[in-house]
Amino acid sequence: MNNTIGLIFVGIGIAFNLFGCIGLVRLPDVYNRLQAATKCVTLGTCSILFGTFLVMGFTAAGIKSILCMWFLLLASPTAAHAIARGAHRAGVKLCQESVADQYAEDKEGEA
Repeated sequence: MNNTIGLIFVGIGIAFNLFGCIGLVRLPDVYNRLQAATKCVTLGTCSILFGTFLVMGFTAAGIKSILCMWFLLLASPTAAHAIARGAHRAGVKLCQESVADQYAEDKEGEA
């Protein structure tokens, strides 16, 4: 039973990773691409790691997959925020369809 549920989680994770990769190719600017990479790929990879934990159980590999999930959930959004802020400070423009620029609004409030 755990193997079946684990394989379902792995399949869902692969689908999310696929959608994240498609988003990296299809979205117009670096900020939208970061969102696709952060949200889809983080959820997909965590799903794959959780499926691995369910299949492996409380072995060394299972515990390592839980630790990798924790690290990924902590590091991925932080890294994406740092990349987005660095891109904004470097002057990378948003796409034409963007409706808000929170970094610019925050910078105006500082002055």
